Amino acid sequence: MEDALMEAAVLVERRGGTLLLTLNRPERANALSRELVEALEAALTAAAADGSWRVCLLAAVGDKAFCAGADLKERALMSEEQVRAFVPRLQALASQLAGLDRPTIALVQGAALGGGLELALACDLRIAADEATLGLPEVQLGIIPGAGGTQRLARLVGVAKAKELIFMARRLSGTEAVAAGVSNASVPRAALLETGLAWAESVAKGAPLALIAAKRAIDEGIALPLGAGLAVERACSAPLVETADRVEALNAFREKRAPRFEGR
Repeated sequence: MEDALMEAAVLVERRGGTLLLTLNRPERANALSRELVEALEAALTAAAADGSWRVCLLAAVGDKAFCAGADLKERALMSEEQVRAFVPRLQALASQLAGLDRPTIALVQGAALGGGLELALACDLRIAADEATLGLPEVQLGIIPGAGGTQRLARLVGVAKAKELIFMARRLSGTEAVAAGVSNASVPRAALLETGLAWAESVAKGAPLALIAAKRAIDEGIALPLGAGLAVERACSAPLVETADRVEALNAFREKRAPRFEGR
């Protein structure tokens, strides 16, 4: 059973209320082969149907690479038609990750290039190892980021900075990625998982329904004019008034104790 688990392209583990998804093809730099994509699609589908976790961490096995992007060896053997079909599938995979209703955190311990960085950009938060390398080098391969990178990066760091990073195929260290606004934090590689779990625990202290509502309000409102975004915020906020968790928060404040949220 343990051998079969270690052969899985994506490892799925629970750490309390934290769901840990780990890319597990270090011998191929965790590149996005059809096998790995299929395994991650299945893991994300299962995660979306499981209401028991609070925060999802996306990590990878090996020190060398979080995900080196497309599996170029495999892609070289694909026909043009197969490549045309596969690129939208990678975009759909990143959107599937971004579409999880609860908070997600990418833990980037090594190279996150091309589609690998696009997966990290699809998460809500990113923590990179100081030694990591993050970049979108596609223009130097005759293509452009096709799994959401042109859109998510521009929304994250601004249009001018995104153009700089993409046009020049810049590669950032973990610390440089923080300065550029690509990552939320950088830490020594040895502390990455511990830090990610600590962040997940901190996020999970929030009321589950409130976290879902906050993520929805931000994600749906960001591309809208302010007035429309405020309407989204109101629509997300209103149902929370009637939840048991809101009452529990008030009781906990009055009783000077930590709230015990149940997600209802």
